[in-house]
Amino acid sequence: MGELTDKAKAAGNKAAGSIKEAVGKATDNEELEAEGKAQQVKGSAQDVSGTVKGALGDDV
Repeated sequence: MGELTDKAKAAGNKAAGSIKEAVGKATDNEELEAEGKAQQVKGSAQDVSGTVKGALGDDV
């Protein structure tokens, strides 16, 4: 995957994670809230991956 692909997926995961976390909090669903937080962490990791690929090239 390239830099832009990683960053696009990162944005999607962060957004979806935020929504899941908010819905989990609103409905007192700890499992959904935790799932949302985990998805946001995944998005952050993808964002870092995209940044590294951008700096070093897509061959990383």
